[in-house]
Amino acid sequence: MDDDGHIDAWRRTSDAEDGVTLAAAARACAADLGIDSLGVSLVVAGELRVMGHATDERARLLEDAQLTTGEGPCTDAYVQRTLIEEADLHRAFGRWPAFTQTAGEQEMRSVTALPLTIGHLCIGAVDLYRTAPGLLTARHKSRAGSYARILALLALDEYPHLLTTEYRLTRPGPQGYPPSVHMAAGVLAEMNHLSPDDALARMRAHAFRHGQPLHQTADHVLAHHTLD
Repeated sequence: MDDDGHIDAWRRTSDAEDGVTLAAAARACAADLGIDSLGVSLVVAGELRVMGHATDERARLLEDAQLTTGEGPCTDAYVQRTLIEEADLHRAFGRWPAFTQTAGEQEMRSVTALPLTIGHLCIGAVDLYRTAPGLLTARHKSRAGSYARILALLALDEYPHLLTTEYRLTRPGPQGYPPSVHMAAGVLAEMNHLSPDDALARMRAHAFRHGQPLHQTADHVLAHHTLD
């Protein structure tokens, strides 16, 4: 561990006017490493559940795209518990076909993702997005690791339920959704005589086709009892 880098990362985080928070650490990390957008996804019981933080709308859309499609650097970093990087997302279609489409729409060219770990516990992942192709330097990767440890601690502080649920082994594909999405899938299944899994698949396809966050699709279904 780079102790000096870790201390400096804490100092930059604590300099925020709004206090030492997950958002403050995300902003400090993005500014320190020259990252254009940053997103944090958090995991409950071995299942992808919530977006912990996004520094801007582009990061929010990219994190939601990974939740909707079940693929991308965040998922890989969490499942494999290691740093994941892609120097040019224009050439990564075979790796993440759905995610790279969204990345292209948001004009993002490269990404580095790191798992958020505390000891043996992994609670999510952080995505570092840049509009230019290329990889982070070794120094910046080390710094990113320092911020990942800070983000993990602050995420637990803001989302303590991450520690209180029973862990399950990670499954392939999408790893679970917020309660509103499951409720909407149940409504859609009942209205159209579908299984809950089929209803959820339709909602995911609809959200992706229309470039809409999955939770917005769910809200529409709950309000109108239809996807249209």
